[in-house]
Amino acid sequence: MLRWETLSLGLLLFLQGCALSRPEKAPPEEAAHYKFPIALPTEGQQVLSGPIAAAVSLAMEDFLPLGHTLPSDASPMERCASRRDAYDVTAVPGSADASVVFVSFSPRESTCRDLPGPSRSDTPVVYAVDITRSRILSVQK
Repeated sequence: MLRWETLSLGLLLFLQGCALSRPEKAPPEEAAHYKFPIALPTEGQQVLSGPIAAAVSLAMEDFLPLGHTLPSDASPMERCASRRDAYDVTAVPGSADASVVFVSFSPRESTCRDLPGPSRSDTPVVYAVDITRSRILSVQK
């Protein structure tokens, strides 16, 4: 069986182009200063299959929707826990035909540590995603 390693949420932000809400883009004058490498480096590279990327994108949009706003009195812990980069992601095909993918969001140990406010659960949230129908089948919290 294929093993999928924990994915960087930074990569997931890139995958959100298909989300209902579009990510913020830098203004053209700032974007003009950014230079892309001639070739992408292979060190640290993580390649996701289309079905895995789609499943992660669907689950992430439900877990922490783009554009979600917190109340003005949110604690530092709540603000930190609402960031997508505060979680590691694991994705695993759940069936032989790969039509179902399990996506797990686990709090990163190094993020949101020792912040005031209610502590967040260390229990991962797991999604079962039907990628052929682009829908979430179930969520285990």
